Amino acid sequence: MKFLVSQISYLLHQPQLRGNLGRLTKLLVFMVVLILVYSQVFHLIMTRVEEQDHSWVTGVYWTLTVMSTLGFGDITFASDLGRMFSIAVLLSGIVLLLIVLPFAFIRFFYAPWLEAQVRLRAPRQVPPAVSGHVLVCRYDTIAHDLIERLRLARVPHFVLEADPTRAAELQVDGVPVVAGDPESSEAWTAVRAREARAVVANLSDASNTNITLTIRQVAPELEIIALADDDEAIDILRLSGANHVLGLKQRLGEHLANRVNAGHSEAHEIGRFRDLVIAEFPVQNTPLVNRTIREIDLRGRIGVTVVGVWERGRFEAARPELVLTETMVPVVIGTEERILELNTVLVIYDTNYNPTVIIGGGKVGCAAARALKSRDIAVHVVERDEAVARKISGIPDRVIAGDAADREVLLEAGLADAPAVLLTTNDDSINIYLAVYCRRLKPDLRIISRITHERNLEAIHRAGADFVLSYAALGAESAFSVLQGRGVMMLGCGIEVFHSPVPAELAGKTLRESAIGASTGLSVIAVVADGRTVASPPASLPLPAGADLLMVGLHDQRLEFYKTYG
Repeated sequence: MKFLVSQISYLLHQPQLRGNLGRLTKLLVFMVVLILVYSQVFHLIMTRVEEQDHSWVTGVYWTLTVMSTLGFGDITFASDLGRMFSIAVLLSGIVLLLIVLPFAFIRFFYAPWLEAQVRLRAPRQVPPAVSGHVLVCRYDTIAHDLIERLRLARVPHFVLEADPTRAAELQVDGVPVVAGDPESSEAWTAVRAREARAVVANLSDASNTNITLTIRQVAPELEIIALADDDEAIDILRLSGANHVLGLKQRLGEHLANRVNAGHSEAHEIGRFRDLVIAEFPVQNTPLVNRTIREIDLRGRIGVTVVGVWERGRFEAARPELVLTETMVPVVIGTEERILELNTVLVIYDTNYNPTVIIGGGKVGCAAARALKSRDIAVHVVERDEAVARKISGIPDRVIAGDAADREVLLEAGLADAPAVLLTTNDDSINIYLAVYCRRLKPDLRIISRITHERNLEAIHRAGADFVLSYAALGAESAFSVLQGRGVMMLGCGIEVFHSPVPAELAGKTLRESAIGASTGLSVIAVVADGRTVASPPASLPLPAGADLLMVGLHDQRLEFYKTYG
């Protein structure tokens, strides 16, 4: 009864729903009047033509039986006039009772009632016992990946959704959600913002600014992680009270630029774990080509360990007998000093000093151009929109206004001699198309691309991309790294670097006896125990209780690890 009253109260407080009920009421009044008119005509015909006398109740009874097509036949007309009137009543009843009334009832009452029921299904507050939770302001592609990371880390989390219907849909899909307006202080009180661990503001820059100011009224000490779309909004969000402001498009451009093998050879940092640096470098035009990992012996010579190799978008765990080819990019791990020493060995080898081509002059493309220019690498940008091309003319060395699908435009940009091409448009389909096109024009070209949706990862790899980075994955990893108090570890789209305590059932066993690689497919690239970090640990290394494992592998392999060891 209480639930029914709450739903009726909700219906009556909605202006549109009140208007619908008004329309339905008018239809019902019209039908009542029509029934009374038909009853009056029934009496007139029966009295004056049929010479029969019936009560008013009988008139209403006859009208309803005819209009509803029940037709009991106990009261009938004998005259043609009476039968013609019966036909008129019957036809109007078919239209009104069997067609118009059901449709109007469903449209103006039942459907809004169902919608109200759905809207009321979503919770309006976080349970009182919950604390230390993470709050996300919208469910999007970034939130989807972030929630998966939070779930695996067993961090309580909730999505704040302004639309109650959408909130109910997310709840059905298994997403922890609370219905409430992120720009309302009442909503933040309902989600226990004072007891929360952090908030991820992932709406527009203007909304994030409003949300930050609103949260500061409710929870002055709450950690706020804001995602900024424009670089100009970063300072505004900080002044509003955000603790961390992540310019994702700037970061995405920089990460893509770090994968360009231009100028002299060097190892580019892609992540940190405590005192270890994870980096990658191209072997093209170096003496490392056509040699095995055992033969180059970087661990013995320099102190860095090869943990895996990228080749045309495919990541492969390092094996001593693996032969390095021109297209491979080894991933290494070591201390910062050892990585610097590796760079002193690589710096004498040149890859290609011709300009790098960037297709797409948007925010990501400009960020990549600035990052490459800071490394003294020449950059040519191809931009289809002439207005945008004029606007960014001072950032790269040269801007070519034209369609990248035009062969002459790409050749004018220097694709024939370029060491790499960056595909930075925000349309996955266009990037896939351009990857195929550029690979056909220059088979040995290094193609680096961004994607928005990870469902297109396999397609763009098949199209010929060597390295792909997802905007959503980078956003989720950036926010999650802030929550964990560590640096971003972004090996590549589809590949995850993560750490986990040694499972209780593996404590005391050696790495070989643990069979982590055989059972899950993951590669253990470091073991941290008693403050000491062992990079690329040998198979004979014991795994003490309380130690941390740094592992790399596919997302499904990570899920298999948690499924196997809890």
